Amino acid sequence: MRVYLAGPDVFLPDAIAIGRRKKELCAYYGFEGLFPFDNEVDAAAGGTPVDTLIYRANAAMIRRADCGIFNLTPFRGPSADVGTVFELGMLIGLGKPAFAYTNNPLDLLDRVRGLGTTEFAHGVWRDSNRMSVENFNNTDNLMIDAALRDQGHPIIRHAAPGDRLFDDLGGFEKCLSFAAETLTAAAAR
Repeated sequence: MRVYLAGPDVFLPDAIAIGRRKKELCAYYGFEGLFPFDNEVDAAAGGTPVDTLIYRANAAMIRRADCGIFNLTPFRGPSADVGTVFELGMLIGLGKPAFAYTNNPLDLLDRVRGLGTTEFAHGVWRDSNRMSVENFNNTDNLMIDAALRDQGHPIIRHAAPGDRLFDDLGGFEKCLSFAAETLTAAAAR
């Protein structure tokens, strides 16, 4: 099975090495890992902007994948990387199995509260813009957690050291193992 590997890992200085290690772990668990940097984008391709070429290549890779694993570790704020969440939605929209993990085990509310700008009034948590903050004990927005739970694939929460949130592969490997067990059991039915 081909598994699309999404997450903010692509922004790491050693992203290619991390992708290579993730693909090795995929092979160990019987998967073929598809990492976004596997795509080759020709910047001189007919004047099409590079970001559009990257989007098209990744979307094609998601369509080729049989399933996906998504790193939902908070990125540049209290929530998951928006590009990763887009890819998760696309894969689920295609009717394919999705699995996810986060290297920060705190609930969304706790992460927003950690910014020090929330208040509780009239039974609702509000952020500094007076916007309500979800309190469902989810890792992120309810649409993300609920979509994965509906597939029977709760988000794997892993406590990585704070200085290794994005290069610690413990959560990824737990998620990969869960995906292998789940898909093997589904195939046996």
